[in-house]
Parts: sequence; C-alpha cells; structure tokens
Amino acid sequence: MNPEHIEKIIADHEGRQGAIISILEDIQDLYHYLPEEALRMVARKTGQSLVDIYGVATFYKAFSLKPRGRHLISVCMGTACHVRSAPGIVDEFTQQLGLRPGETTEDSEFTLETVNCLGTCALGPIVVADGTYFSNVKRTDVKKIIHKARTGAAGARSGRDERLFPVDVLCPLCGRTLTDAHHQIENNSSIALDVSFDGKKGWIRLSSLYGSTCRESEHEMPPDVLVSLSCPGCGRNFPEKLNCIECGAPMVPLEFQGGGVLYVCARSGCMSRRISLDVPVLRAETASARQA
Repeated sequence: MNPEHIEKIIADHEGRQGAIISILEDIQDLYHYLPEEALRMVARKTGQSLVDIYGVATFYKAFSLKPRGRHLISVCMGTACHVRSAPGIVDEFTQQLGLRPGETTEDSEFTLETVNCLGTCALGPIVVADGTYFSNVKRTDVKKIIHKARTGAAGARSGRDERLFPVDVLCPLCGRTLTDAHHQIENNSSIALDVSFDGKKGWIRLSSLYGSTCRESEHEMPPDVLVSLSCPGCGRNFPEKLNCIECGAPMVPLEFQGGGVLYVCARSGCMSRRISLDVPVLRAETASARQA
C-alpha cells in the first residue's frame, strides 16, 4: 500500500458530504479491497474513529476486507434467480474458474461471489461482472462472460451508467420479438414499436438498455402528448394495464422471454419504465388473444 495514494484520495474528498463512503470506494477501486493499514490511515486523517470506519466497511457488501481479484463476478441467488437455475450458473463458474463462491483465483484475477438480490428479478438469472449486468444468463453464456471480464469488455467505461443492461421483449399479443438488431441505439439492438398520435402513424425505436431514455422516431412528437403503441408484427395496439407513477398516463406491457413484463409509459416525454413479475392475468388474456 502506498500512503501517498491514500492521502490523495482523502484530500480529493475533503469536506464533502458522505466522504467516508467515497474514500473507501476509491481505495477499493485501487486495491480491490480495503487494507487494514488504509482504514487506520483514513481514521487518523479524517478524525473518525477506527470503529466507525470499520463499521462502514463491514456494513456495505460492496466493500471487502480481504483481497479480491481484479475481476469480480457476482451471481444472484435470490428466489427468482434461484428457481431459474442460478445454482447451475454458479456451478458453471466454479468449473470454469476452479473456485467456489467467496474464493479468489491464485493469480488474483477473478473473485466469485453470490448475492441475495440484484433488484432485477424479472430478468434472472442475473450475473454482474465488473459492474456490468448480464440478464437471462444460461450455462453456455458463462464462458463468454468470463472472456469479456478478462479482456476488459465487461467493465469498459462508456460514459454511461454501467448498471444499464439490455433487455429482449416480445409482443404480449402475438409473441413475436420486438428486438430490432438492424436499428442500433447506444450500440445495442433497439425495441421496435409502431406509434400513432394526432392522426399520424409511424415507427418508434426505444433503447433496449433498461434505465436509458434514448429513443428515435419517424415523426417528431410533441411533449406530453399521449400516444398509442402497437406491435409492428400483428398490428394490434398493446393493452394498457397500469398508470405511470410519474405522470399518471397509461403504461403498456411488453413481455420478457421466460416471464416478466416491461411496462412503458404512453406519454411522449415521460421515459418511465417499470419491470414486474406480476404476469398471470396478462398471460391468461394474451393466451386467449393468440388463439383468436
């Protein structure tokens, strides 16, 4: 540990609210864990007690008091992911990396861990590699994820929030994919929908990155106008199931492969999206529609 590096980190956050957490985050980014000497130095330089510093370091699961590998892989083992074969994903990582959850490879390249929940239950099994989310992971995807982490592709800094992750959705009425691989937004496939408003009809493409607000459309849409969204495949309007908690407008459901729903607000200018696992009623209705 280089004391000068720690001093610089502390100085960079001096006087800022929540500085302790930010200081510890920067130290962990530098060393991949929190060395004891670093914690003692933070206590001395900030005037905080070592007990308080240690309390913060042990309270947040993101911090580690023992060395981690250069690449951290976390597999969600929450209930939704567990029932979708997450244990098999863990087993595959164990075989590929030669280590069990909580262990680090001898060359300090990889650390494997399991977590209780990553907050994206509808898209499980979920794996996070170096801060990048991978959804609907299968055993055959494990080797690719390891390769992306090893080559730096998984945690590459792109100027956007790395918690954004791509989603694949289907029409809830005909079951066809809405993913448009030819129309890229933010270097990912887009979500293809048809839109109508004020007597105009055309296409709209939404970013497939959950949490992103990027979109492109054939016609410029006035802000706050309510639009009607439909499937480019079957041509039917999507049912309106919920009201947006942001603006009160209707939200339309788009299905995830394997279960779950992505709700999209029908008001132009409102980028609210919501993921839900509550799909039995929707599936019953759409099953009848598909038989019609």
